Amino acid sequence: MNIGTWIFTKLKGRQIGTDAVGNIYYEEKRQRPDSLRNRRWVIYAGRPVEASAVPPEWHAWLHYTTDAPLPDTGRKVWQKPHLPNATGTASSYRPPGHDYEGGQRARATGDYEAWTPS
Repeated sequence: MNIGTWIFTKLKGRQIGTDAVGNIYYEEKRQRPDSLRNRRWVIYAGRPVEASAVPPEWHAWLHYTTDAPLPDTGRKVWQKPHLPNATGTASSYRPPGHDYEGGQRARATGDYEAWTPS
């Protein structure tokens, strides 16, 4: 968070809640006269800032899908834990044949027939 965001948050923000990761969610105290709704924002916990770490309950509230944050009812057995977005890192998905995975792709099996216009 930079100094401008910190000052704006202290002067005009009202804390709505926090999530399990430690992100803090705010809403503007008073509605601006030229706006139909109050601004909502999040101050992320830790570095690097990871927008995909916002849980679905809070994502719905941030994007005005719900008026209040959805209750955190706990994780279901079938729900996977959050994995950070790995795009652009060494942990990102690289399909077989990618240059970083050796650059050798498996040969075509012959089950593909090219389309030819009639």
